[in-house]
Amino acid sequence: MESTFSSPAEAALEREAGAAGLLTPLADLDRVYELQRVVAFVRDLACQRVALQFPDQLLGDAGVVAARLEESTGAKMFILGDTAYGSCCVDVLGAEQAGAQALVHFGPACLSPPARPLPVAFVFGQRPVALELCAKAFEAQNPDPTAPVVLLSEPACAHALEALATLLRPRYVDLLVSSPALPLPVGSLSSEPGPLERFGRRFPLAPGRCLEEYDAFYVGGSGASSDPDLDPDLGRLLLGWAPERSFSSCRPDTGGTRDEGARAGRLRARRRYLVERARDARVVGLLAGTLGVARHREALAHLRNLTRAAGKHSYVLALGRPTPPKLANFPEIDVFVLLACPLGVLAPQPSGSFFRPVLSPCELEAACNPAWPSPGLAPHLTHYADLLPGSPFHVPLPPPESELWDIPDVSLITGELRPLPAWKPPNDPGCSALTPRPQLELVESSPAASFLSSRSWQGLQPHLGQTPVTGVVSGRRGIAIAYEDEGSS
Repeated sequence: MESTFSSPAEAALEREAGAAGLLTPLADLDRVYELQRVVAFVRDLACQRVALQFPDQLLGDAGVVAARLEESTGAKMFILGDTAYGSCCVDVLGAEQAGAQALVHFGPACLSPPARPLPVAFVFGQRPVALELCAKAFEAQNPDPTAPVVLLSEPACAHALEALATLLRPRYVDLLVSSPALPLPVGSLSSEPGPLERFGRRFPLAPGRCLEEYDAFYVGGSGASSDPDLDPDLGRLLLGWAPERSFSSCRPDTGGTRDEGARAGRLRARRRYLVERARDARVVGLLAGTLGVARHREALAHLRNLTRAAGKHSYVLALGRPTPPKLANFPEIDVFVLLACPLGVLAPQPSGSFFRPVLSPCELEAACNPAWPSPGLAPHLTHYADLLPGSPFHVPLPPPESELWDIPDVSLITGELRPLPAWKPPNDPGCSALTPRPQLELVESSPAASFLSSRSWQGLQPHLGQTPVTGVVSGRRGIAIAYEDEGSS
């Protein structure tokens, strides 16, 4: 069973972490895990202790990979196999506990900058790509050779994009190839502006061009399910891509294509519904979904100020990975906001399992900031850093005297007129304010206390001073199914 606020230790011990034995043939380990590049990375830094981070599905190969790297480099390898939040984030805290001087991350990665500087090498793996089939699929989806199209892929297929572009460039004149936005080496500085970085990728746009002009062709995915939430990397692309541009995906092994316009429309409709739920909410739970990504403290302070300005109460909850049993312990909270990396925000969630919606920071921003552009004009941002000052997408809150706070708003869910938010200054104590009662009794006013007072059962009553004092006596012994004084039936 799961405890109230955290997962029990037995769950981590009993959880299946990958299949037993090797997942990858021994002959393919060097190619799949790019061991030569990893060895060069360790030798260049002259590291003596290196952390190897594996997701659950790759732990079957972790022992052999670590042994080969130790033999080739002479450095001590530490396997990080269980992260507190998502395996796509660099586990800087775990590496520091092992005293590692560098970290090698295997598998899918969100490429979010870590909270602390640490040399990191990413190994996405190399999924086989049928170039000829994918080229024919691209030509079938894009018959116009002059149309601007950008090539995208899942991280494991990024190694084949340039080869695919080589087959297509003789016919297509406006073809753009994206690449993973790998972090720059620690201490490296560049005075020249780099390519555009969006969605964890770099786009080498020509001067005067913008990404909203391009159609998209995505190589990756399994195609086994029609639910776009099963692939958070594809989901953030569908949400953030220009709605008026076409978006198609291609299976790398079979070349099967699919128009993603309908799936993108369903995702956007779902997000608009969550924005409406956030506008109706009075109490917001802020879930700390990461501690290793940069600027997470600043983002948490931004969200708290945002809810306070909109007249809502907020609670910060640090529960590890959110699960339905954990969140069910807070029935007074109307919506939850997960502060996590871009892939963690869109991670698969069991349909209908959470009793309250779980939102992203962008949806809370759209619900609480009256200066945020209307749907269709504002981009959907999956990384909370894009909402903070310094980002080109940052929209500051209007001042208290702005007319934007006085615009009437009707809920599209309940059909009722929403009350105007009462602006509170940043130094306002919030829920710790004291409210006088007619009996001149001071009590703490909070949404949780109001919710408790409205319930028919409020817990055991202490009845202080009303219970007679008696001596201590021996109680019943045994277990609930069979106490010692009950005998056997």
